[in-house]
Amino acid sequence: MGGKSKSLFRLSMVMLLSLSVVLSGCSGNNNANTGKNNNSASAAGGDGTAKVEPFEISFYIGEAGQQPTPDNKVYKKIKDELGATLNFEFLAGDSEQKLGVMIAGSDYPDVMTSNTKLVTAGALIPLEDLIEQHAPNLKAHYADFWNMMKDPNDGHIYTLPNYGVYNGKVNSTWYSGPAFWIQKDVLKEFNYPKIKTLDEYFDLIAKYKEKYPTIDGSPTIGFEILNNDWRNWGLFNAPQHLIGHPNDGGVVVKDGVAEIFADKDYSKKYYQKLNEINSLGLLDKETFTQNYDQYMAKLSSGTVLGMFDQHWNFQAAEDSLTTQKKDNRTYVGLPLVYDASTKDYYRDLGALNLNNGFGITVNAKNPERIIKFLDALMTEDWQKTFSWGFVDEDYIVNEKGRFMKTQEQRDNFADATWKLANKADTLFKFMPKTEGSFSDGNSTDGAAQPEEYQAGLKEFDKEVLAAYGYNSYVDFFSEPPANPIYYPAWSIDLVDGSDAKIANTKMNELSSKFLPKAILAKPAEFEQVWSDYTSEIGNTNVKAYEDRINTIIQQRITDWSK
Repeated sequence: MGGKSKSLFRLSMVMLLSLSVVLSGCSGNNNANTGKNNNSASAAGGDGTAKVEPFEISFYIGEAGQQPTPDNKVYKKIKDELGATLNFEFLAGDSEQKLGVMIAGSDYPDVMTSNTKLVTAGALIPLEDLIEQHAPNLKAHYADFWNMMKDPNDGHIYTLPNYGVYNGKVNSTWYSGPAFWIQKDVLKEFNYPKIKTLDEYFDLIAKYKEKYPTIDGSPTIGFEILNNDWRNWGLFNAPQHLIGHPNDGGVVVKDGVAEIFADKDYSKKYYQKLNEINSLGLLDKETFTQNYDQYMAKLSSGTVLGMFDQHWNFQAAEDSLTTQKKDNRTYVGLPLVYDASTKDYYRDLGALNLNNGFGITVNAKNPERIIKFLDALMTEDWQKTFSWGFVDEDYIVNEKGRFMKTQEQRDNFADATWKLANKADTLFKFMPKTEGSFSDGNSTDGAAQPEEYQAGLKEFDKEVLAAYGYNSYVDFFSEPPANPIYYPAWSIDLVDGSDAKIANTKMNELSSKFLPKAILAKPAEFEQVWSDYTSEIGNTNVKAYEDRINTIIQQRITDWSK
């Protein structure tokens, strides 16, 4: 039995055994989630009514967001069946500043989206004993990843990773990662050309912008770059992909050895190209002064032709375009390289998202009840509620037992206003989750259910895919190879206050200062700005940063092979 099969078997067995002992309100063994109160006998009184003790959990979410409506049906189900009322605080302003204030005052809610700063500050409690004693579903869920989750400095587990644990068959119809994105209408305008290189990409954008200087009455924006707070990959990360490497953060790893790429010639080539497109008027003039919300507003307007970004980061903007019936203004991800002979490596096999997910803070009044609550949400009934919704309301089950949606239900799932009242996206995004397939074979992600994906395609998308001979937009990317065991290097904790962390912070500051300056410079001045930039990088303690990355890479190779 393979590792994934064993994981699924363990998960199924533990879930079966624990249904009567986890928090009250875990639903029964229906194949399809009914969305009704199917409390277990242990949670019900003699008259069959649920008896759960109400409690509250406060959450801090380290990104901007919107509060769910007071009558949100998923959170109501949580309160009715598990007794929990969830209170969310979202990031407003700068994340580093916010964390600094919270740490200085030891002012923490019960649960926080994890951050290495919180671990260093002692804000999060170790979770391994709580999981062992009170959370059989979580223990089974993470069984194959237990050693990976341990902090390399003290061996404790502080975070419940939110992505990267797969069961059953994994269907891929939606790509969430990094790419150079281009409006579908640009491809249609020029009869769906195959775009492989960076030069071809910008040439196409330039031709479209020249032909259509405005879109819906607003000036057409050729290319956007987002570099706001922790979302700096839009400016920093493209060079590694352009030479055929995956996303390892600030380093390129060759033969198990990492080195920074910020100052390399292949990075210079990219930023010089951005300097060129700026001189041609293709770059948004506000690109380096706008915040995330302003960036998303521009994408949602349909006026932006292209950007380098990660799909999950701007999905809400695409949902808005879909709701506005601007399907032609949504995006296709292109795995661009410098040279057409280079094989692209953008798409990867989902790795355990070690530095993201929920951690329980030292201020939590009842960590045991919180871990039991999160454990209860790992049952299939709850996982189906989060991913698919309520049967007959949000999806249907056909005669073959396959989950599908009507067109109205598909439209709802793309409607941001509807989701605030009918989905629990804030919680589900950061909590532990099953990925791949449920025990009945249905996909854990509605968008990845093959027949549902095909049935839900808009006519415009059918035209685009047919033009390229593809079944889904994932097909634009090469199949990913097996992940190196250490992957990804970006998840390595540099340790606050260390020489490596200080060097990384300094390099990021230099990149945020000099790269916009280089991009916006007159073409004749680019070389001097780049020279100043690389000289400043050379004055930082690059070795300390690279040494830390390489030490942990070797440690992972040793420890994670066990």
